[in-house]
Amino acid sequence: MRFTKSLMVTSALAILSGPALADMANEMTIVSWGGAYQKSQLKAYVEPYLAEHPEVTVVWDESSAEAVAKLRAMNEAGNITWDLVDVEAADSIRLCDEGLAMEVDFDESLAAAPDGTSASDDFGDSIVSDCFIPQIVFSTTVGYRTDMVPDGTEPPSDICALFDLDKYPGKRALNKRPLANVEWALLCDGVPKEEIYDVLATEEGQERALAKLGTIKDQVIWWTAGADTPQLLADGEIFMGSTYNGRLFSAIAEQNQPIGMLWDAEMLDFDGWVIPDGLPEDRLARVMDFLFFATDTQRLADQAAYISYGPARASSAPLVGKHAELGIEMAEHMPTDPANAKNVFVTQYAFWSDYRDDIDAKFQAWLAK
Repeated sequence: MRFTKSLMVTSALAILSGPALADMANEMTIVSWGGAYQKSQLKAYVEPYLAEHPEVTVVWDESSAEAVAKLRAMNEAGNITWDLVDVEAADSIRLCDEGLAMEVDFDESLAAAPDGTSASDDFGDSIVSDCFIPQIVFSTTVGYRTDMVPDGTEPPSDICALFDLDKYPGKRALNKRPLANVEWALLCDGVPKEEIYDVLATEEGQERALAKLGTIKDQVIWWTAGADTPQLLADGEIFMGSTYNGRLFSAIAEQNQPIGMLWDAEMLDFDGWVIPDGLPEDRLARVMDFLFFATDTQRLADQAAYISYGPARASSAPLVGKHAELGIEMAEHMPTDPANAKNVFVTQYAFWSDYRDDIDAKFQAWLAK
């Protein structure tokens, strides 16, 4: 789909002269995740940028879940068709380590905070890779149908309800990737939280996680897009399932679906941009112009008006206000709100960068059995 319309704003590099602007490509292919999240990106900074640059066309590709494999293939073929790619933090590390994503000088390329704080200090610990430009803090968590809780039974309150088919019968939906699934499996198999990554680093620990997942495997629908679980919940095809907290917020608050959210053991993570290495100069110039605008303090705060993900910049947090359409305060719906973050996992980026390919392969082979 293509979008070329929005409100007037000022781009950081709009003062460039005509010849310099002429050196920028006028089409960008942006890769994201679809659904409510992509809509929040569209509303918060793509539409405003295009209003300032009506000569530019954005083409969306919703392949972020396959970003690593597809960028590897593009690099092998010598044909990079993507301009900007939204990925999770661990995948950014892999892409950077493999030379598939471009390193970024944050303070040279991105806007400082309004008080003059440098971009690198403003983003702080969310910069997990030299190639990763953070946007949001999100979590993978679980939603359930409130009207399908058995009579006389308390609604689920902890993550291990996923594995309790006797108390909470019905289909589940889980990500068709190991991250979060294997941590939850080990936790619910009795591994202390602080030991999970040590256990998961071993062959025995990986097999133990898969064995625990095997206890519900025949009741699982495996999803590949964050929008899948909210749709399955809305259709009543599952009792509970994992997805990103913003997708559940959209289903609950915007669509009034009979869905509850389970914050226990949520997997906190960062999501952001990577720039494919090897872009032609005109395409790279356009991407950098867009990124300067799209990752500034106000734009990241604006995104929180459309979805319940926390902005990655410290200077953006105080600017988070009400939902753009519902008028409700958004801060309490963020995964980092103290009431929601009583028991969290923080995704271990170094671990998943080192072990992702091996555990992915083992997980996919297990799925195929």
